[in-house]
Amino acid sequence: MLDALGFFAIAWTDPWLIFLTAAGTLAGIYVGAIPGLSVTMATSILISFTFKWDVNEALALISGVFFGGVYGGSRTAILLNIPGAPSAIATAIEGYPLAKRGEAGEAIGLTTVMSVFGGFVGIIALALFAPVISNFALMFQSRDYLLLGIIGIFLVGTLSGESFAKGVFAGALGVLIGMVGLDPLTAEGRFTFGSIHLLGGIPYVAAMIGFFGVAEALVQLHTLDTPAIKQKIDRIIPRFSDVKKYFWLAMRASGIGTIIGALPGTGGDIAALLAYDDARRSTKNPERPFGTGNREGLVAPEAANNAAVGGAHIPMLTLGIPGDAVTAVIIGALFIHGLKPGPLLLIETPHLFWFIVGSLTLANVFLLIFGLTGIRMFTKIVECPKAVLIPLIIVLSAVGTYAIQNNPVDVYWMLIFGIVGYFMKTYGFQVGPVILGVILGPMMDSNYRRTMLRARQDVGDFLWGFVSNPISLILTTGLLIMFLSQTPLWPFLRRKLFADRG
Repeated sequence: MLDALGFFAIAWTDPWLIFLTAAGTLAGIYVGAIPGLSVTMATSILISFTFKWDVNEALALISGVFFGGVYGGSRTAILLNIPGAPSAIATAIEGYPLAKRGEAGEAIGLTTVMSVFGGFVGIIALALFAPVISNFALMFQSRDYLLLGIIGIFLVGTLSGESFAKGVFAGALGVLIGMVGLDPLTAEGRFTFGSIHLLGGIPYVAAMIGFFGVAEALVQLHTLDTPAIKQKIDRIIPRFSDVKKYFWLAMRASGIGTIIGALPGTGGDIAALLAYDDARRSTKNPERPFGTGNREGLVAPEAANNAAVGGAHIPMLTLGIPGDAVTAVIIGALFIHGLKPGPLLLIETPHLFWFIVGSLTLANVFLLIFGLTGIRMFTKIVECPKAVLIPLIIVLSAVGTYAIQNNPVDVYWMLIFGIVGYFMKTYGFQVGPVILGVILGPMMDSNYRRTMLRARQDVGDFLWGFVSNPISLILTTGLLIMFLSQTPLWPFLRRKLFADRG
């Protein structure tokens, strides 16, 4: 109990630690808002500066950057249709149409409050249920992660409006892009066509900026003479009635985000996607169709990706297994400071666990403060004349892409993907599924290989594994239902299964 109370005494009373947490949160918001600058990159750079610091100081700064960066991606997603991070892709789908209606201020205010709400749910889960959720996450095997990846590809089909086939095609294209590079087992080049520039693969950030930023800029050239939309920023803080209306949706999305975040190697990207799909399926009478500025579709992914922050800390602190890329970097930071994440961490240094909980809580409080300020300045971006804004977007996209690896080839890829994305948008294909496919592809590939190796290359054993384990059976059943629901057989099956027996 003393350890539990100790995190308040340390994280909330030391002025220097409070300042570091606030500075990290503010910096994280702006880093997350810039396409090409990821939270993982920022955390990695911080470690090089803080390895001589006291461990509490380093963790306070990193906690702030982590929370701020995850939220920051929603700013440019709403204003420019350019997600600052993959976890904000679903946010762009609903947020950008709201900005085009002049409701960017209200959209940013709503995402801020719901992001903070989701963050608190994830932190509470970390504090109360860390051992339980970690044990559940440990039950997932490689085939279960493979199934999650396949389900993710099917889910992205629902992001493409009326055409499920177009969505799956776009997701499969993303998986193909994600497969470019060295084979993880044989170290042979895949889809490189003899080019050394492709051996390292195609950075997903270059693809994301190209498909979203450059493609959107090219599409906007058709409406160059359209006057800029004046944003209504008279109301930023959401009405209490709106918060009450979306409370249970945010709670459910936060639960999804916490659980998915606790699964090693997943993180807020998949959590936001699953929460968005859940909102689409569960909202019976939406005010607006999804994809045209639906607020339920805005609330769910933002609550989920911030809840995933607390969830990702669970396997990191209790099992020594990173929940996502950022917590993998944090594990390195803990090792540098002489600590060993895992079961012994809670036994030998319980005060550190509670200090991390306290730092995350404080960062979430600062996220609410900083998230609701500066919105008026941000919304001025979309009020710029398109003749000024479009070249600026392309220049910033090129700079952000080049900054990833200081490689001009990445800029060429960005431009190519921008042109491809332009034609996809022209012919009714959504580009969001492509990026999600790029992210899910390598995870599916590596877990497929592990599953086949465990089955000793026997197809029968490989297939039997999908129904021999309860978790695998549930995921396989869900996958089959998702597939059948998109075929002409589904109405017939629904009538047979749910017909009135009277």
